[in-house]
Amino acid sequence: MTIFIYLIIMISFVDTFSQLPIMSPFAQSLGATPFFIGVVVGMYSLTNMVGNIFSGFWIDKEGTRRVLLFGLVASGLVLFAYAFVNTVPQLLVARFLHGLSGGILVPAAFTFLANRGDGAKRGKTMALSGAAVGLAAVIGPAFGGIVTSKFGIEWVFIVIGSLMIVTAGVTRWLLPHTPAQLTEVKQAGQQNTTSFVGLLKVLPLLYAYIGSFSLMFAQGVLAYMLPLKVEALNYGSALSGMLFGVFGITAIFIFILPTNRLFDRFPHEYTMTVGMVIIGAALFLLSMVTGQTVMYGIMMLYGTGFAFIFPSINALIVQHTSAENRGKAFAVFYALFSLGVVVGSFVTGVFDLSADTSFVVGSAVLIVNSIVIWTLSLLALKRESLV
Repeated sequence: MTIFIYLIIMISFVDTFSQLPIMSPFAQSLGATPFFIGVVVGMYSLTNMVGNIFSGFWIDKEGTRRVLLFGLVASGLVLFAYAFVNTVPQLLVARFLHGLSGGILVPAAFTFLANRGDGAKRGKTMALSGAAVGLAAVIGPAFGGIVTSKFGIEWVFIVIGSLMIVTAGVTRWLLPHTPAQLTEVKQAGQQNTTSFVGLLKVLPLLYAYIGSFSLMFAQGVLAYMLPLKVEALNYGSALSGMLFGVFGITAIFIFILPTNRLFDRFPHEYTMTVGMVIIGAALFLLSMVTGQTVMYGIMMLYGTGFAFIFPSINALIVQHTSAENRGKAFAVFYALFSLGVVVGSFVTGVFDLSADTSFVVGSAVLIVNSIVIWTLSLLALKRESLV
């Protein structure tokens, strides 16, 4: 059962990652101006945040199974619709709907996984979910690029849309009905607040949300600026793909090897902040180097930091929520995921920063936010010791 949820997570992210190398050229082929190409690319992330929030309410009200089914079917149908797009306005509508459906699907999958997980091994469980995302990050762009070049862009949408519909059918047959209010033993640290503002007032959840935004801010900077740096150094566009591949494969190995036990051995906020510092250091180093070999090493370092952050954030959310509010908690998490990517790429673009300057800005955001989390956690420990 748990393995099937990992499969749903991987398929969901293959859907997202497969479109990274093809969406801008697709919009351009329809006659989109550079401005509208940006709108087309960003539309998914913006409506994804709306879908995330809506999904959180729906999950906590009716359970995860129905939300999962809706998200899979809706995403599959929207993907089929892409194959019939002939104009830029039609593409914008498709991206709008796709962001909504994807935003509904992903929090449901992670909430279902969290509700079924072993509390003593939540870090390992979430590390394995990170491996599913990492595999998608490696498979998705390659699949999108290869299928487009061999058969045409419409077949990317048709194949993944068909996979979504088939997965929905298996989900309906395989997954049990999950009532909105699950019976679970309340563990220390779990909170039952059901409002979004209330969730933000729970310090460990606030740490997780700061971490998720920081991680994806850095990811937005990296996705935008690493290819530009590689191009400026005249290394060829293939190097960018290989560097991202090294980052993904490094993270996957840390997720699946015995190193994943680290996430249950140490407090999750500590492993998360260590990961933030590692990525901050990697971005800073990336701003200083020009050699290919060193860049590979830095991307391995970046992948290590990502592997520390992702499961730690998820485990913090599971640890400090209950079945009654976990859907909303994951919804906020993934909304901030999308927001981080948008803000990271927007800041570097609107201020016309160079690649190296952008890496320094990303590094500063990671380091400063890790210090904020450490300071807040130390103050909280001090208050508890005085009680």
